[in-house]
Amino acid sequence: MQTRTLIAGTLIVFAATAVATCAEAGPLRVGASRVEFTRLASAPATPPTGRYEHEKLYLRAIVLDNGLAQAALVTVDGNAPESLPAKVAGELKCPIENVIVSSTHSHSAYLTGSPSGGRPGTGAQQQQGPSPLDDVVVQAVREARAKLQPARMAFGAGTAYLNVNRDAISPQTRLWTQDANPAAPSDKTVAVMKFESLAGEPVALYFNYAMHPVNLYQTGLVSADYPGAACRHIEQIYGDRMVAVFTQGAEGDQNPLYLRAGTAALYQRGGREYRGQPLVREPVEAEIRDGGRQPVPLDAKAAEAVKRVVEAQGVILAEEVLRVAHSLPAGAAEVRISGVQKTITCPGRTRTNEGREGQPGAYTDGPDVNLMMRVLGIGTVGLVAVNAEMYNAIGQGLKAKSPLANTVIVGLANGRANSGYVVTDDAYGRYTFQVLGSRLKPGCAETAIQAAGLELLTQYATGLTAGK
Repeated sequence: MQTRTLIAGTLIVFAATAVATCAEAGPLRVGASRVEFTRLASAPATPPTGRYEHEKLYLRAIVLDNGLAQAALVTVDGNAPESLPAKVAGELKCPIENVIVSSTHSHSAYLTGSPSGGRPGTGAQQQQGPSPLDDVVVQAVREARAKLQPARMAFGAGTAYLNVNRDAISPQTRLWTQDANPAAPSDKTVAVMKFESLAGEPVALYFNYAMHPVNLYQTGLVSADYPGAACRHIEQIYGDRMVAVFTQGAEGDQNPLYLRAGTAALYQRGGREYRGQPLVREPVEAEIRDGGRQPVPLDAKAAEAVKRVVEAQGVILAEEVLRVAHSLPAGAAEVRISGVQKTITCPGRTRTNEGREGQPGAYTDGPDVNLMMRVLGIGTVGLVAVNAEMYNAIGQGLKAKSPLANTVIVGLANGRANSGYVVTDDAYGRYTFQVLGSRLKPGCAETAIQAAGLELLTQYATGLTAGK
């Protein structure tokens, strides 16, 4: 079934896939697992010390069953290959609409053998065909399914002041650049889903925050960055008897507020000694990223400094997750599980000039861009999965309109669209690298995503009410 909707003079094609779902709730069972895959990562320029848990890479899985439907929530440290959702759905024999496979998007967790090492920012497409993680995800889902047990779920939200909008005007050049802009939109929400046994023993935590893991980008170090540090902090507190799963929110324009240590590491990797001068990330990063300076291995002191900051960010986020989780009531032992998805098609553009940021881009008409949205409802929670990096304000707008009070935006989920960044309509006047590189024409994606998301959330909410 296809419906065509005219919004603000722009033709948007919605291709919806309706899923046969039951309105009834059933007794919840949950199982969770984690599988380490650090061995599959690209060889680091600087060997791991083993001192920090975030130097390990994991694929984590939560499997849910209510007797009527099964679902899976999977997250990969780094970027999840395109093949994984179908592998998960096939293993569980459940509709693919009931699967969310997302990426933590760590910029220092690259798979060996993927295009450009799978490195963000290279413009490389995701690996097609079999992935080194295909067997890992099957193993993780099997292990999680084998651990299914009667459970309860509860939802809550907290706050963390770790992220900041990264679209800013440089005070030196008066041009757009990548730098902290505390005055611009930034959602500080930490969303938490808690799964525990009927006896109150922890099974899993599924949590969400919007912030790029770019602390170790281009440093030559392998790390799961702050998401890995947060997950391992939580898991170790519970003696590794449970699994903590991080997901990205609408993080397209969100960086860590504190990036000095990572920027200093890049400065040193460019062959210069860092002496504490104030540093803006983009010009320092660009020298290595764009080939202006030949990178050298980090010395132990510089590597240790940035790893400590990553650990600190992760611990602070983890402690907020734990605070929220411990404050939640026992939760619901019977839940509804239902997934539905929709594909949005927007007009595309192709850039014809060069330059990372600061100056206008030139464009011709390009191929249409397809964005896939999936809403997986679990009890009173609506998980909105989008296969792209959205600007934060788009996610905030959708949450504000949602009929479900417990709405979570899961970005970089279920593959990767050919869109580049999905920016707000007002952002097209800013010459940031996200805007210049976006393959979307203005006037479509923001409105279409919010409209489609609202439709899918309303569909789930209506079924939730009908099942009462």
